[in-house]
Amino acid sequence: MSENPIDNRLADRLKSLRLEQDWSLDHLAGQSGISRASLSRIENGEVSPTANILGRLCSAYGLTLSRLMQMVEDDYTPLIRRTEQEVWHDPNAGFFRRSISPPAQQLAGEAIEAELQANQSIAYDRPPRDGLEHHLFLLEGALEITINGQSHCLQAGDCLRYRLSGPSLFRTQPDSVARYVLFTV
Repeated sequence: MSENPIDNRLADRLKSLRLEQDWSLDHLAGQSGISRASLSRIENGEVSPTANILGRLCSAYGLTLSRLMQMVEDDYTPLIRRTEQEVWHDPNAGFFRRSISPPAQQLAGEAIEAELQANQSIAYDRPPRDGLEHHLFLLEGALEITINGQSHCLQAGDCLRYRLSGPSLFRTQPDSVARYVLFTV
C-alpha cells in the first residue's frame, strides 16, 4: 500500500465500486480501456492512478472525479478550512487537484481548485456523465481547452461554461502554469 492515506482510501473505494457493480477486473478493463494488470495494481494501492486513468474509471462508473474524491473523504461538514482540503497530485501530468467544496455525497454541485504545470496536457476520452456542466474560471496563466473538438484559449480572468458529451483536452503553454477553479453541476 501507498504511504499516502488518500491514495489508500482511493484504492479501496475503486475496488468497492467495482465489487458493488459485480464487475470482474476483465469487465472493468473492457469498460475503461485500462489493462487488467494496471487495474489490479491501482486497487491494491501499489500505484497511484493518473488523472487520465481516473477520468476513464469515472466514465466507466458514471461519476465525476470530484464525486469519486468525495467518496474517499470523510463525512460531510458545511465548512472545510483550506488546511483540511484534500489535495491529490498526478506527478506524471504535473497536475494538482484540491477539493475546495466540503465533501457531501448528497449534494450535487462541486468546486475544485486545480493547477496544471507548464507544457502539460490531460486528455479525457469521455465525460464521467454525459451532459455534465462545468464552469471553469482561470485564475492564473493560460489554458487551452478542447471540448467536443472545439478549442478555447483562456487567459487569466476568463470563464468557460460548457457541457461535456465527448472527449476533452486541457493543455498549458510551454511557459505558463494554469491555475483554475472548476465548478461542476
